Amino acid sequence: MAVQSGVYRGMSAVARAAERRQRLLDATLAVWADPENRTTMTAVCAEAGLTERYFYESFSGLDEALTAVLDGVAVEIEQVTMAAAEAAGEDPADRVRATVEAFVRLLVDDPRKGRVAIIEAAGIPALRRRRTDLLRYLAHRSAEEARTRLGLLPARGERADELAGLLFIGGMAELITAWLDGALEATPEEIVEAAARGFLGVYG
Repeated sequence: MAVQSGVYRGMSAVARAAERRQRLLDATLAVWADPENRTTMTAVCAEAGLTERYFYESFSGLDEALTAVLDGVAVEIEQVTMAAAEAAGEDPADRVRATVEAFVRLLVDDPRKGRVAIIEAAGIPALRRRRTDLLRYLAHRSAEEARTRLGLLPARGERADELAGLLFIGGMAELITAWLDGALEATPEEIVEAAARGFLGVYG
């Protein structure tokens, strides 16, 4: 029988658990990104249409679900920006612009991702350190790209590279925060132009 074999309606128990986890992740993103909502496990479960029993099937608590969403956004940012850079070829200016465009396009397509990763995570003590670690990692990757692929950084040492990377990523975070919060009126094209100039200015 289907139940005895662990298969129900064409899905195995493992597949069903994975599907519920994804629903919970999607719900966590939706609730967390909405400033009108208080981010609680109850709100997440209601958004997902699942009971708390299934929440604890996937996560030990709300902080773990929030961290999973934050990490997922960070991975997506890295994947789309790296793919864009590789598709742009070897010209430094083209690679920089393609990378920034891919990042901004991700935020335009789903502003919630930028809001939770850049804005909301900073306000949660349990996630603040994780957010800082992710920003430092992105700073390291941007400095690595500038040095090894673009040839923009002279041989001035890892500390100087890290300072330049943090300056750029920190500036980007503040720029995106003001933009997503509505404190800065700018088109996506203007954001891309400013960020590309900033990258070349910091690393050039």
